[in-house]
Amino acid sequence: MNSKQIISTRQFTIITFLYSIGTSILIIPAYLANLAKQDAWLAATIGVLLSLLLVMLFITLANTFPQHSLIEIIVKVLGKWLGTFIATLFIVFSFLNSAGVLYYIGIFMQIVIMPETPIIAFVLLFALIIIMASYLGLETFARSAEIFFPMFLLLFFFFIIFITPDIQFENVRPVLDTAPRPFIASILYFMSIFSFPAIMLLMIFPYTVNKNKSAQKGFYLGLLLAGAVLILIIALCILVLGTINTTSQNYPTYTLAQRISIGDFFQRIEVIITFMWIITIYIRTFIYFYTALIGLQQVFHIKDEKPLILPLSLLLIGISQIIHPNGTHSYIYDKGVWLPYSATFAILLPILLLLIAKIRRLK
Repeated sequence: MNSKQIISTRQFTIITFLYSIGTSILIIPAYLANLAKQDAWLAATIGVLLSLLLVMLFITLANTFPQHSLIEIIVKVLGKWLGTFIATLFIVFSFLNSAGVLYYIGIFMQIVIMPETPIIAFVLLFALIIIMASYLGLETFARSAEIFFPMFLLLFFFFIIFITPDIQFENVRPVLDTAPRPFIASILYFMSIFSFPAIMLLMIFPYTVNKNKSAQKGFYLGLLLAGAVLILIIALCILVLGTINTTSQNYPTYTLAQRISIGDFFQRIEVIITFMWIITIYIRTFIYFYTALIGLQQVFHIKDEKPLILPLSLLLIGISQIIHPNGTHSYIYDKGVWLPYSATFAILLPILLLLIAKIRRLK
């Protein structure tokens, strides 16, 4: 990777914040309400706190090899052959995630916004943004995140203020009424969408961030702020819609936004949630794609990653159309496959790398 691609601590914190929210803002309230019922907000709170331990693990691994990306760490610790194999699996994992997110963009826009428009139209438009960001590089992407950050906050505060009058506190009672097993499952599922993907940020942290120590604080701060946003959104879904309505909706946060009505002139402003989601999903899709792109460059020792962007993006668009044949397949994957699949790379891999590095006394 070009050594001139350096971002500031502030930019990294903003990227962490928006990336951690990602797809969660629309889909996670329904999944959590299904498992933890009215205690979904509490499960999310515990999930955010446990995620700080996960970030500590990521930072420990990154600081052991501060001049290397995650892909380079894998190869360095595990050796040329095994390391290259595991690194390739990680690249595939990241690439499939970016294709999956493109699928979610297309299906949401078709179901909710423009039912008569084919999914591929939305996928192509969004993929063009990711391609452009990849050609412009990490620094330009980081500056775009800085621009979107105040927009997101403004829309979020606007949303919170105008939905508050519809709150019904009886919807969260009784508290702690969920059985232990589904409650624990809801915590793990929340973490799998919220903080497990943060392993991808080790492709830019710490060696592309100009101040390592303050960037560590930025990692924690970005995750905490993102967690607070999600906890608030999950709580509002339960408080306003109730557990049953939250569970039965594909996109309860969007339904929540549809409830906002101020007089007879200020209605149907659910576009707020749509725009917030597009901002966060742009950040997450780019990081997934960037991880795959730079990972390939580093594994195959290619001097410049730009020739890889076009063929990789064309493959991305194609796979996004076949990764989930239908909504049922997507639901089964999210509920049954995603948690163990993501945990393998987000928990087992960094622990394994740290243990082997310690045994081999690598630094």
